[in-house]
Amino acid sequence: MRAGIDFDDLHFRRRPYDPQIAYAQSKTANVLFAVEATRRWADDAVYANAVNPGGIATGLQRNFTAQQRASLDAAEAAGAFTYKTVAQGAATTLVAAVRPEFSRTGGHYLNDSQEAPTVGNDANLVEHPHGVKQWALDPEIAQRLWLVSAEHVAPHLAV
Repeated sequence: MRAGIDFDDLHFRRRPYDPQIAYAQSKTANVLFAVEATRRWADDAVYANAVNPGGIATGLQRNFTAQQRASLDAAEAAGAFTYKTVAQGAATTLVAAVRPEFSRTGGHYLNDSQEAPTVGNDANLVEHPHGVKQWALDPEIAQRLWLVSAEHVAPHLAV
């Protein structure tokens, strides 16, 4: 919901680095991976779905700035965000693993133990805290990211 893929500056070389935007862009990339992996491998009965376990208080937050913590606190106060227990966070992963409809289809984004609604790219997080933006499910963007990713890793593959 917070960031699409900035193909012109994937690594924040020309724009100021923002750890929350970088994290959000990486989460969008995870969803796009599921879309493209399913397109490539569905004929072999291999399907990929992306899962949002939700916010779980872990060590990930230890390096947050005061501003980032305040942003999360404000989101929680507005009802857009609630920390989950580890068990609650695992529930959506289990749904993706065991519900029959996800064993035969892929490219879905699951949140809170169900498929998240797709919202417009201009939708805001406060009004749609559990949605997925269209850009994260776009097959053309997914294919482009796959190809760019392959270019980035190719030099590091052993032949």
